[in-house]
Amino acid sequence: MQRKRVTLADVAAAAGVSKAAVSRVLNDAPGVSARTKEHVRAVIARLDYRPDSVARALAHGHGDVIELVIVDDPSVFGTSPYYGRVTAGILQELAGSTAQLRVHVVERAQASELIATIAESVSLGVLLSNVEPELAAAFYEQCDRVVTMGPSAPGVPFVDVANSDGAAAAVRHLHESGRRRIAALHGQEGNPCADARRDGFRRAVRELGIPEISLTGKFRREVGYELATRLVAEEPGVDAIFAACDLLAIGAMQALGDAGRRVPGDVAVVGFDDSVIAECATPPMSSVHQPVEMMAAAATRALVHRQVAPFWRCVFPADLRVRQSSRAGL
Repeated sequence: MQRKRVTLADVAAAAGVSKAAVSRVLNDAPGVSARTKEHVRAVIARLDYRPDSVARALAHGHGDVIELVIVDDPSVFGTSPYYGRVTAGILQELAGSTAQLRVHVVERAQASELIATIAESVSLGVLLSNVEPELAAAFYEQCDRVVTMGPSAPGVPFVDVANSDGAAAAVRHLHESGRRRIAALHGQEGNPCADARRDGFRRAVRELGIPEISLTGKFRREVGYELATRLVAEEPGVDAIFAACDLLAIGAMQALGDAGRRVPGDVAVVGFDDSVIAECATPPMSSVHQPVEMMAAAATRALVHRQVAPFWRCVFPADLRVRQSSRAGL
């Protein structure tokens, strides 16, 4: 009978330490006392623990590695401007070094198994994108060299943009341009970025004394189309839409056109992300600028230089870029 393969979790349990501590010993990383290192190494020898040879070879024999883990439908990865910008930011930071980027795109059902495997052979670190807080926290417990794109579970390092302030600025801009029935198309509840943008929208409409009109769905173009179609039918007096991402906003603009509503004459539109699709839209679309490439580069830099620690964070400002889709008098 073939002997069961010893895992990093087995070593941690036998040594009475966390998986993160075992990972630090394996990678000779700081944060573990000399006595603990000696103890863990003795347990590794006793159990004859052998990390995955392929992963270790990639991590240590052919240059260091940044792992990018994206939890989403794989078909979305190739069409989402956001994921492309995250990847570009990491590669910009790694340019000129021997370090490599390895990308994993998985659906939620496979995410736990993938993250457990990665935790056993982490090199420079891991950047998580669109990973729910519960899963991010579980991964951080196993490997502390991790940063999430956007806020996550308490204590997990993250890089972010001022989502709430950006959403509030978009609503104030629409109000200043004369709009009074401002609706929001929000992202899914439980997504930290979507939740923060929802909070910013609600804060702004309360301050301005205007009604809160909103619908919620996933960050998808087709969802923006469906929600805006429903909005026009249920709230025909709406004269502005704040969409929590550019994909939602583009879908909304398409739906408005099909419904015979002019942008911005009848309905002004503002998105969030300021991706390339905002400038290329017809008309060019106002959007809250999110410096995704800079955010991903900052996270990568912190991982490479081992600057991340519990509660580490880096938050960029969110600036509104006004274009034709929301200008007054058009």
